[in-house]
Amino acid sequence: MADLESFNNAPNSGDDRVKKIHKDQKECLAPVLSELKADGYKIKIAIPDQGGSASCQTKLCSCISKNVIYEVVMDNGILQVTLSKPEGIVTGMQYNGISNLLEDLNDESNRGYWDLVWSKEGSTGTTGTSYVIKGESLRVVVENEEQVEISFTRMWDPSLEGKLAPLNIDKRFIMLRNSSGFYSYAIYEHFKEWPAFNLPQTRIVFKLRKDKFHYMAVADNRQRPMPLPEDRLPERGKPLATPEAVLLVNPVEVEFKGEVDDKYQYSCENKDLQVHGWICCEPTVGFWQITPSNEFRSGGPLKQNLSSHVGPINLAMFLSAHYSGEDMVLKLKPGEPWKKVFGPVFIYLNTLSDDDDEPQCLWEDAKEQMLNEVQSWPYSFPASEDFPSSEQRGCVNGRFQVQDRFISDYCIPGNGAYVGLAPPGEVGSWQSECKGYQFWTKADPEGYFSINNIRTGDYNLYAWIPGFIGDYRNDEVITITPGCDLDLGDVIYKPPRDGPTLWEIGIPNRSAAEFYIPDPDPKYINKLYVDHPDRFRQYGLWERYADLYPDEDLVYTVGTSDYAKDWFFAQVTRKKDDNSYQGTTWQIKFKLDSVQNSGSYKLRLALATANVAELQVRINSPETNPWSTGVTGHDNTIARHGIHGLYRLYSIEVPGSELVEEDNTIFLTQTMATGPFQGIMYDYIRLEGPPCSDSEN
Repeated sequence: MADLESFNNAPNSGDDRVKKIHKDQKECLAPVLSELKADGYKIKIAIPDQGGSASCQTKLCSCISKNVIYEVVMDNGILQVTLSKPEGIVTGMQYNGISNLLEDLNDESNRGYWDLVWSKEGSTGTTGTSYVIKGESLRVVVENEEQVEISFTRMWDPSLEGKLAPLNIDKRFIMLRNSSGFYSYAIYEHFKEWPAFNLPQTRIVFKLRKDKFHYMAVADNRQRPMPLPEDRLPERGKPLATPEAVLLVNPVEVEFKGEVDDKYQYSCENKDLQVHGWICCEPTVGFWQITPSNEFRSGGPLKQNLSSHVGPINLAMFLSAHYSGEDMVLKLKPGEPWKKVFGPVFIYLNTLSDDDDEPQCLWEDAKEQMLNEVQSWPYSFPASEDFPSSEQRGCVNGRFQVQDRFISDYCIPGNGAYVGLAPPGEVGSWQSECKGYQFWTKADPEGYFSINNIRTGDYNLYAWIPGFIGDYRNDEVITITPGCDLDLGDVIYKPPRDGPTLWEIGIPNRSAAEFYIPDPDPKYINKLYVDHPDRFRQYGLWERYADLYPDEDLVYTVGTSDYAKDWFFAQVTRKKDDNSYQGTTWQIKFKLDSVQNSGSYKLRLALATANVAELQVRINSPETNPWSTGVTGHDNTIARHGIHGLYRLYSIEVPGSELVEEDNTIFLTQTMATGPFQGIMYDYIRLEGPPCSDSEN
């Protein structure tokens, strides 16, 4: 490797004078190095250079200054990526005539990096100590004409207890021949003898040049020109109710005046967060982060994560507590070993092939590249034995069907069901699972599903289906072995149901999006979400409840009211004149033609999210002893402009003796009221009559 092995343990330094020596000069390398080192020159070693042009080779370079290597460069003739040595921080990306796509006004450690947040065992909440992950040694793992893979490792030992998370971390970077991008992944490992600890978050961050990248895209209908980071500073922006939200009062570009900027307005569900990034117009360049698989992300397909936001910043989120709270914090217990591979993700760069093309073509090309990456998963080129190839994985298939005798005498095909494998756990545990891997697919119109490329190990089969409440879990543990192809046959889900539906509110889809979402206060607009399907992402919608219901709370009449117009999307607190807050009580009014006094009715309450909330339920009297959820949830969905967090389903027995013929009222009281962001969002509410025999059905 042209003396690279001997470079691996050299410390850092720097110098300005540069000369190049190539591998084909190997025979004279030593004396030339000696001479130039004596003169204090920085030397760039290109590896390999064995035939062919630079445009079709993958080269690895090391820069030396006065006997010291301080950076490594991956170069395939299309893209050049510079990493600090031995830290493994991406300090430079040269492409299409731009000397550095990353913000070179930032310190080198603040441009492109992996980081994490950790806390000691027993800590509560979702915060902790944050730091950039810096390697201590460099190793060239693969080096040939087709690819380069390099490893930056940091090993933990007891002397670091209390200073760094007790993890061995191996960060990898891969560049392929003829590719306008590079890959990154990391292996995290914790040994059972090491201290227990919490890991709330880990990710990759790229901070791009603010003078170049001004247009952001996270979806076909979620892309726009973005403000500058300076616009969020006190002299140009007004802080709002959360640290992330700023009203732009004097932005550099006047077009943004009066808008709200908040990074959470651009969050995405994992299932939709496959490609996002930024566009530079002079010259035309796109910077995209592509995630080809969700297997290494926490929380399953509906988990919401940050994407790109003002900076310009691009994120690859692997583990976070956003929209979930402490339930999503990875907590390693004493004596618990753990190992996980995060990634690879692909950092893709593109430019226009025709001067007449519009910059929007870069987004379309990025989506095509994303599909190519998805089809190539699992990649064949990562060198780590911890990343299994396709041949080392297995697959599972079957047919998902729903059995609900109050809807059909026959099994209902599970059209659109989400079916997945996740580590063994309780029903629904997949949505807060963060230690292992998950593999999900969507069933076809007949309910058939196939889950491919599953890592070996033990799993439960989980599922849920829009249109039905609850979660499915197969009680049998499924063991995946290399090359296995398991046919599960018919998978029958019997959703919670005791009796016929007397009435229902909403759609059981784990979201509050079908309910009434008000227009925002005109003072707090994000222009992107005006007349947009995701109108719930506007800032300050929680305050609109008191505007619409200044004195009395919401009353919904079954058979008359329309949940799309009359059911506010979130049951929040009301701010009083003295700036304190009070809980709210909503009423559902309904008629019953007859009542079985000795029968048992069932109220199903499905919540789309909860944040430090307590829901109390009373029947026909606001003064009776209530049924209660207890204080539940730390999803923080309301403050972060979401429409769902963690799904919760409650089933409440309602004795027939508590109901009357004709007019009835259910009182729903959210009692917690110390701030504006406490509350719940409903997914679906249903009242079932008493169970009946098959003949009565």
